[in-house]
Amino acid sequence: MATYENYKDSGVKWFGQIPSHWEVKKLRAFFDRRNHKVSETEYAPLSVTKNGIVPQMENVAKSKDSDNRRLVRIGDFVINSRSDRKGSSGVSELEGSVSFVNTIMVPRKGVIPAFCNYLLKSYAFIEENYRNGHGIVADLWTTSFDEQKLIKIAMPVPEEQKAIVAYLDKVTGDINRAIEAQQKMIDTLNERKQIIITRAVTRGLNPDTPLRYSGIDWLGEIPEHWEVMKLGSLGVISNGISNDASYFGEGFPFVSYSDVYKNFSLPKEIRGLAKSSERDQKVFSIQRGDVFFTRTSETADEIGFSSVCLETIPKAVFAGFLIRFRPKENIIVPEFSKFYFRASCHRNYFVKEMNLVTRASLSQQLLKGLTVLLPPKSEQNSIADFLNSKITDLDNSIENCERMISLLQERKQIIINEVVTGKTKVI
Repeated sequence: MATYENYKDSGVKWFGQIPSHWEVKKLRAFFDRRNHKVSETEYAPLSVTKNGIVPQMENVAKSKDSDNRRLVRIGDFVINSRSDRKGSSGVSELEGSVSFVNTIMVPRKGVIPAFCNYLLKSYAFIEENYRNGHGIVADLWTTSFDEQKLIKIAMPVPEEQKAIVAYLDKVTGDINRAIEAQQKMIDTLNERKQIIITRAVTRGLNPDTPLRYSGIDWLGEIPEHWEVMKLGSLGVISNGISNDASYFGEGFPFVSYSDVYKNFSLPKEIRGLAKSSERDQKVFSIQRGDVFFTRTSETADEIGFSSVCLETIPKAVFAGFLIRFRPKENIIVPEFSKFYFRASCHRNYFVKEMNLVTRASLSQQLLKGLTVLLPPKSEQNSIADFLNSKITDLDNSIENCERMISLLQERKQIIINEVVTGKTKVI
């Protein structure tokens, strides 16, 4: 690829050398902040995702309070600045409103919104944005506009911005289509995985087993010799620990929201740390057989995901955004729990019954009311062994697709970074 004839030192570490005619200024020189309060009855609610700004889904927690909503106009660049939404941003093609946790920036004259979509969504800017942020509570991190506006960026002239957009639209479009094909394969494999899991944990492995109606519409018929109980009668349920940001980052093992959300069983190596006391470690302990559920989020789609502890983690505590179910001794095989509580039918129950307010939240009362099917322990072990074998093969295929997506995304980011920082000339 071609390069520019003359370069200069930008004085900005993440930009490095830039074309000599590019302008370097703080972000506030190129953007104004829009902070106009509205209610969702005035303007349609929008969500800020990694795929850009989209209409808010019906199962997202809502608030009529105008203090919680901010106006978004077409062409505004919106960033969700929280660490658990890292990379969620984009130029809005819709008029509406977003929650107050988002920053809305209005490009000034001479700044092309589509160019902002590449520059401010680039990996380099995302990392710089979070580097300039601060801790709030638990394992959350945020970057306010007062912090963002001081970040230095380099800006080419409008004609050059347009040329860069045209080039990147074509190149990234080809890559995005390849990513979409891999994602469709992952969706198909995950759907197949859920079918296998749900059938095994609600019907067992023997197709000739006599069945009876469970009394629960969303479970239907079940093996007649299985017990049907409420989760609340099988053990103790507890919320996790909440503290300010100074409590986290060093000390003893800390199980986070993502540790549960992303894994059927807790990772063997916990990366999170917390300055937990002996009392904390006793009250919020993590033992083999414990089942953790994602408890609270902005959307119901992320509520009720479970992860089981297969090996006790000494001196560990767990996040306040989680809820722990500790079963009575010898009543549920942990390896069975690993699959049972990940069956999609249980999450569908949570979503259906949940009361959505400003945040979606899984209450202890709702979790206690979850219907649990209990096969004999020998059968629990057989189901767990069967699913471990079947799901491992599917997971290997999913990992291959995810690896390809990662390579494609990395390639796309390299191209974007090279072009928006002036290392590659496209005109």
